[in-house]
Amino acid sequence: MDYPASIDLHMHTTVSDGTDTPEEILARVREAGIRLFSVTDHDALKGCRRILAVRTDSDPGFLTGVEFSCKDEEGKYHILGYGYDPDAEPIRAVVELGHGYRMKKVRGRLDFLRSEFGVTFPPEEIERLLALDNPGKPHIGNLMVKYGFAQTKEQAIHDFIDRLRYRSEYVRPEEAIAGILGSGGIPILAHPAYGSGDQFILGDDLEARVRRLMGFGLRGVEAYYSGFTEKLRGEVLALAERHGLYVTAGSDYHGGNKLVVLGDTGLPEASEHPPGLRRFLRDVLR
Repeated sequence: MDYPASIDLHMHTTVSDGTDTPEEILARVREAGIRLFSVTDHDALKGCRRILAVRTDSDPGFLTGVEFSCKDEEGKYHILGYGYDPDAEPIRAVVELGHGYRMKKVRGRLDFLRSEFGVTFPPEEIERLLALDNPGKPHIGNLMVKYGFAQTKEQAIHDFIDRLRYRSEYVRPEEAIAGILGSGGIPILAHPAYGSGDQFILGDDLEARVRRLMGFGLRGVEAYYSGFTEKLRGEVLALAERHGLYVTAGSDYHGGNKLVVLGDTGLPEASEHPPGLRRFLRDVLR
């Protein structure tokens, strides 16, 4: 099999917290020369459905994708799913679960900002926010900047929004993994070394984290990632090889919401792809 040289399997659209529509993402992927891509909106399938509706045979290869924001007693995880059937009930059920938690948290954060800091927005802004497919902290942060409550989105999140903590309103990792597997997909741990906030998880802790998720059915790790140094990438690749895990590559592109360039994954030429990535492409593309 000929493997694509240019791959980016982690990007977000306006369906979650990106600034490009799914149709604009497809155009940008074409322009960037990416040959295989996936849209991985948070807790949402709609972006993939829109790509599938407009993509033609002459466009780059496409995999259905999703990113579930998960949490349990051991910490936070972002679980990616690839190659699933978007009409399958198991993954749709997890999306509905995650969306319900998300909407409850958005309303709770708005109430918290109003009661604790006097932050209020015009009713029409609240209506637009709640009408989004997957509103979250970045959307609220942007509103705070727009109305002068913060200098930057990042400051709004760090100094205000994150003062309210939700300990249990999350999809659990085993729920996300089961939904992906039950829909014919492949579950992958996104940016494995990243924990909650600025936390880095390395060495034995990373090993234990991955082994635990493997017990739920995790099949791979995102070793090539825009935020990884060469040393960190090497540690994740070695872990994948020890456990026979798939390897994926993604930039985590969000358009104007992050300083990440589409296609920035650190992935080498196709001839140098690691075994785990070759196995992933073989199995997901067949």
